Amino acid sequence: MQGVTVVDHPLIQHKLTLLRDRRTSTKNFRELLNEIGMLICYEVTRDLPITQIEIETPLTTMKAPVIEGKKLVFAPILRAGTAFLDGMLNLVPSARVAHIGLYRDPDTLESVEYYFKAPEDVAQRLVIVMDPMLATGNSAVAAVDRLKARGVTKLRLMCLLAAPEGIAHFRQAHPDVPLWTAAIDSHLNEHGYIVPGLGDAGDRMFGTK
Repeated sequence: MQGVTVVDHPLIQHKLTLLRDRRTSTKNFRELLNEIGMLICYEVTRDLPITQIEIETPLTTMKAPVIEGKKLVFAPILRAGTAFLDGMLNLVPSARVAHIGLYRDPDTLESVEYYFKAPEDVAQRLVIVMDPMLATGNSAVAAVDRLKARGVTKLRLMCLLAAPEGIAHFRQAHPDVPLWTAAIDSHLNEHGYIVPGLGDAGDRMFGTK
């Protein structure tokens, strides 16, 4: 699919299988999401621009690469998107964080915003939106809508699992925003859950069901 990258690294696929298993404990589920977030982040940031600076090693001076431009912004969609945050901050500890609070109305499956907080200069930065499940795509579309309303032009979406319906909806709404996922599953069921999926990521992460 155009604009969609499936990150099929063996370590990610192995950990994803463990996440899918209903017997995986809440503790292990959180740890696995954190680890996968770090691994996918490597791919999402693979093409960041770099520039050369002069440094002095213990032996000599040299030109060496560093990331160019302003720091990244990680934007988890609450609440499950925070599962990726610690692992990604381990990779990019200087990144800023925006929080986007959305919940899915159980009757309409539409996203309802209840919280939004972002750095003042978010429009000048590359923003990576994080949500483990791209099911209907409504939450991801709403989050990117909100960020674009703040002037953000450089956006990427990172998820763990995606349904074809969610990808189609998101790409139609935001064809300029590339998407990374660990797997594209079969379909959505009548309740808007990804099949075969892994259940509700937030509930499994926080032990709320």
